[in-house]
Order: sequence, then structure tokens, then C-alpha cells
Amino acid sequence: MEAQSHPTAPAGSPTLAALSVEPLLTSEFDADPGAVYERLRRTYGPVAPVGLAGVPVWLALGYPEVMEVLRNESQWRRDVRYWRARAEGRLPREWPLLAGYEVRQMMFMDDEEHRAARRTHHAALGPFQDARSPEGWELRAAVARYADELVGMLAAESGSSGFADLGAQYTRPLLLMVTTKLFGCPVELGDDLVMDLWRMLDGGPDAGPATGRALAAFTRLAAHRRARPGDDLTSYMLLADPELSDEQLGRELFMNAVYLNDITGNMVLNVLLEVLRGNATVRRSLSAGQLGETVNRAALANPPVANMCFRFAARDVRLGDFWVRAGEVVSPSAAAAHRDLRALGSSHLVGPAVSTRAHLGWGAGPHQCPSAARELGGLIVTTAVGRVFDHFTKAELTLPPDQLPWRSGPVVRGLRLLPVRYELATGALPSPRSEVTPAAHGTHGTHGGDGHARGLRAVLRRLMHAGKRED
Repeated sequence: MEAQSHPTAPAGSPTLAALSVEPLLTSEFDADPGAVYERLRRTYGPVAPVGLAGVPVWLALGYPEVMEVLRNESQWRRDVRYWRARAEGRLPREWPLLAGYEVRQMMFMDDEEHRAARRTHHAALGPFQDARSPEGWELRAAVARYADELVGMLAAESGSSGFADLGAQYTRPLLLMVTTKLFGCPVELGDDLVMDLWRMLDGGPDAGPATGRALAAFTRLAAHRRARPGDDLTSYMLLADPELSDEQLGRELFMNAVYLNDITGNMVLNVLLEVLRGNATVRRSLSAGQLGETVNRAALANPPVANMCFRFAARDVRLGDFWVRAGEVVSPSAAAAHRDLRALGSSHLVGPAVSTRAHLGWGAGPHQCPSAARELGGLIVTTAVGRVFDHFTKAELTLPPDQLPWRSGPVVRGLRLLPVRYELATGALPSPRSEVTPAAHGTHGTHGGDGHARGLRAVLRRLMHAGKRED
């Protein structure tokens, strides 16, 4: 339903602050968020008032309402300075979810400031998007090589059959390797950084310090690459906009790392899960060799970002069955909207292919992931998933799907681990290469190549074992 703008809400319509809201992040939500979305919709309609860590927000549940919020940039603003409760000092002291929103970078900009930042990203990502360019070819080859290397490491340490966690022993280190390669990172940026990105998104009590540590790490990286430019995203962003300060570039790298490590990692694990749990439509597309459609169907079933970043009403507007006042906050729920989309796709009015392409895994509207980033994200996901099923002749979940542990926070719903019993194809992988231990403060030159992967191997071996202990 399209929102209708009016100068002011009618007298007597309740404000968000005046409504009695129920907390969203409960044990019930952890166990079955879909049931919570359905109950909220039955109670309130396609938009519901909920509480997030003690702060009331509107949660958009219906697909039309979510699309209205995502697409109408003049009505729904991303800049946190539009948030009335924040401006008036009404947020709880040290509210944990605020830390990420205070990072002034492209995602939280509007209008020309936002468009200029997107142009910088497009220019910097362009060489990696083009498979015919040296940078694009090398990145594509590296993603496949890193995936093969991780499976080879698993085979070397655990044998051609056994048990593995495809989160800690495959997906998480793979995305870390790709980040290090793409960003031109020093080897010292490791799993602690990934954990800090998780803490920021999950909005726990240490979200603020975790955000500060991650920002400091990427600001150091920006300064390093300014002094020693290479064929990497960090250097190309400086070329696209030489006026960027180290702090500004660090903020942009920070949010790119969130999407590359956490959001793309969730997409990889969610696709693997939907195949392993027996989702019939996902498995059919995989069997047909349609990896892109496999990713679309898995994203529709389980989007990597469950509840998308806040939008702030620029003026009073009706959304769903409520009036949203200027300065109030709305969280568009991709997970809830997809339930609408699946119901629509099952009707006789629209085919299933249309609904899968309409998933919100990469966002929608002016603030959706830039096209170059979507293409790179899709490349990483399809390569990571494809390599698993190229090398594994058998992979079975060792826990029932409803017993898998999830990180179920205000933004993401991501698997903590994906435990499987596996069998590897005989002779499918090369023999492990000799290990080179990285220097304590090593850096990459302009061309990392195989030396880049060798330099990470000792770190990754530690991370894989640490991941198993943590999870």
C-alpha cells in the first residue's frame, strides 16, 4: 500500500511514544522469528510498534510497506540526525544499537552527499566487477583458489571424511581471505575484527567499544594504503576521491567489511543450509546448475539481513494502519516482507521466478547495494557454494534444522555454526602447499597472488580451531 503524505497526522492518532509496545528481541523471537512476525501482523496489520532494547520503533512487516520505505527517499531518510528521539535526548544512555548509526558513511547519507559517495564506490569497485580486467580476473581466481585451499586444509587435518563446521572452518575464513585480498589489508587484521563486526550488528553491551576498535583498524588501513597504494579497493577509493581523509575512508571500509564478512557470509551459510535441510525449490535449481537462482531462492527463504537499517520519517505519513510522525523511526523487515512475497508467488497471479528475483537480500531503492557490490557479492556466494558441492560428495547436517544455533539480533539472523558430516571426492584437491608464516606486521604489495594466501594460512589455521572452540 502506498503511503499518503499529509502536513500533520489527524488529531487523536497515537504517537509511537504513546503506544504500549512489546519487546521484539525475546526468547520467542530467537527460537522462531517467523511466528513473531505473523503474530505482530495479526495484531497490528502490516506495520507494528515494537521495542528494541527499550526504544520504541515501527517495524514494517508487509512487502508493499517495506518497498515504500525503501524506495521513497524523500519521505524516508537515512541520516540519523532526522531521528527526533535522538535529537531530543530521549534514547537510553549507552543504547547499544546507536553505535553503528553514529558512523557517518555512505549508508547513512541522503541526496547528493549519498550519490557522490556511491559514485566513489562504483569507480573503485569497477575494476573488480569486470571479469576481463586484471583485477577482476585475479579476484575471481582468488575466491575459487581460497575456497579450494580451505577444503584442502580440512582434508589434510580431518581426512577425506568426517565432521566439520562450514561456518568456522570454511565460510568465515573464506570471507576474511577475500576481504584481506580486496582491501589490501595487513595480515594483522584477523578474526578479532570479524567478531567486532558481529558485536556491532548484534547490538550487545560491547557494541560501542567494538565499533570503535573496528573503525580504528580501518583508519590505520586507509593511512597505510595512502602511503603504499596498490591494486586494491582501498587504493582505488583514494584514486576516485583524493579528498577522502583517512577517517572518512576508514568509515567506508568499515561498512564494506560488515557487508562482505557478515552479510555475504550469512548469504553463503543460508544457501548451504537451505540445500542441506532439503528445501525442494532450492535443491532443484542447484541440480539444474542454476547457482544464481539457487541464491535467489535461498535469500527469499532466509534473507541475510532480517531487519534492515532504520529509516526516519521526514514528515507525518500514514503507513499501514498507523500514522508515523516526522522524526519517528521505521525498521523495514526483509524477513517479514518475504513471507508476503512467498505467499504472492504461490498464487496464480504471479510466477515463482518473478518472486525470487524480487528478494531483498541486496536491499532495494536508492540505498540498495551498488550494482558492482551486488555483482561481487553474488560472485563470492555462488563460488563459495559451488566449490562446496564440487568437492563434497556427501554433506549432511549433524543437528536437526530447528536445533541449529542462531545469532538472532535486531539486524541479522545468522548461523553461529553449520555442522555437517562430510565425504570429499577422491583426488579432487591439490596437495597442500608449504606453509609460510606471516610477519607480525606484514603487508601486501600491489600483487598478492599465491603469496597472499600463503601468508594467511598460519593465521587461518589458528582461526579455524578458535572458531570451533568459540561456537
